[in-house]
Amino acid sequence: MNECKTGERTSGPKLIFACSGVADVGEIADRAARKMTKDGVGKMFCLAGIGGRIDGIMKNTQAASNILAIDGCSLDCVKNCLEQAGFTEFGHLRITDLGMERTKSQVSDENIAIVAERGTSLLS
Repeated sequence: MNECKTGERTSGPKLIFACSGVADVGEIADRAARKMTKDGVGKMFCLAGIGGRIDGIMKNTQAASNILAIDGCSLDCVKNCLEQAGFTEFGHLRITDLGMERTKSQVSDENIAIVAERGTSLLS
């Protein structure tokens, strides 16, 4: 789990990119990012737009003050997408590093809150 770093930028938005994969940990990542957005911690942003190199999404991401990648498992799809698009300074949270297991973790308010809390501390 890496802390967020985006150099000297401080005025841009705090962006959250989350796994939305087919496993339970992907759903937990997605729902934690949505919770963080609802709570005003940051703004969930479109990972597919990064993968598709959509101009507006790329520019908004480049202007971000902080970026957080939330991956469900060790495949690190979110981290890899951001890196392949040229983003190197961002916080990274892998849900399986928090003791949850792929295909064995309940999608519950408790697990979502655990991830959102850790994500909030990394994004702040």
